[in-house]
Amino acid sequence: MTDNSAFDEIFRDVPLMAILRGMGVERTLATATRAWDLGITAVEVPVQTPTDVEALRVLAEAARERGLTVGAGTVVSREHVRQAAEAGAAFTVSPGFDVDVVRASHEAGLPALPGVSTATEVQHALGEGLTWLKAFPASLLGTGWFPAMRGPFPQAKFVATGGMDSGNARAYLDAGVRVVAVGSALEDESQLPALAALLD
Repeated sequence: MTDNSAFDEIFRDVPLMAILRGMGVERTLATATRAWDLGITAVEVPVQTPTDVEALRVLAEAARERGLTVGAGTVVSREHVRQAAEAGAAFTVSPGFDVDVVRASHEAGLPALPGVSTATEVQHALGEGLTWLKAFPASLLGTGWFPAMRGPFPQAKFVATGGMDSGNARAYLDAGVRVVAVGSALEDESQLPALAALLD
């Protein structure tokens, strides 16, 4: 049995997470620093290339100095879990639900946030002991998906990912999403302050 209740603390006060995909080391650090300064404390770095892994390592060190943590995203294999752990990640995030990856992450001491998009996947994940789940792709699932899932699965806590930005984040939070994770929209530098304004 796995457990990812550690996300209760990781996402304790801030219902937002910044996903810093493919930005390189320097830009990843600069963007994360800006997010942190604005109060967006949860950050994920997808690990798809060696440069991404290095960016994660550098960011994890910077986060520790602030008493914060950083997660590894797009974790789809045991090798990714190993790379995440060695780089100093505090948690893993996956686009789908793979029990092997979830268990490998748990064994490495990293709570896993797997992706789900169906009731079957939610039920399987909950059966594995997971209460925090990534709803992906959230923009295609729509806001109505979340209250529909809350009926049979009231214990599930969802992070909405995929197509999220400052324009639709509030609607998803109002639909019962615990955290909105924003990735590609961060190419627009106005997004971080606009998202931070939702924290007021």
